[in-house]
Amino acid sequence: MAGVVHIPWYATGFRGPEMEAALADIAPVALRYGARSFSVYRYRDDRYKFLQTAEFDSKMDFERYWMGPEFTDFRTMHSSHFQVPVVYGWTDLVVGGALPPEAVVAHAGPDEAGTARGDLAG
Repeated sequence: MAGVVHIPWYATGFRGPEMEAALADIAPVALRYGARSFSVYRYRDDRYKFLQTAEFDSKMDFERYWMGPEFTDFRTMHSSHFQVPVVYGWTDLVVGGALPPEAVVAHAGPDEAGTARGDLAG
């Protein structure tokens, strides 16, 4: 059964942008280790808080990614960018869903800030 790993990251002071860039580089590497998907979220209410997720068919594939040379180098090179400990959680996806991209565009309206979704200004 496939599992989804959740990796919570918390950037150290004034390192949020660097942490975002570093996670954007390491997250796609999961695909080389058999991940079905990956994502990185940055919280809006706390810009130092991140959540990285990846879906793997087996925990062993995830552990190969987590302990592989790319992630080992990531943790070494960016050790001052995040708080420790980093404790990941292995989860089972119970239910999920998504709209096709054209349906999302058709239903786009103002978000909570009053700007159009997808509008980067604001």
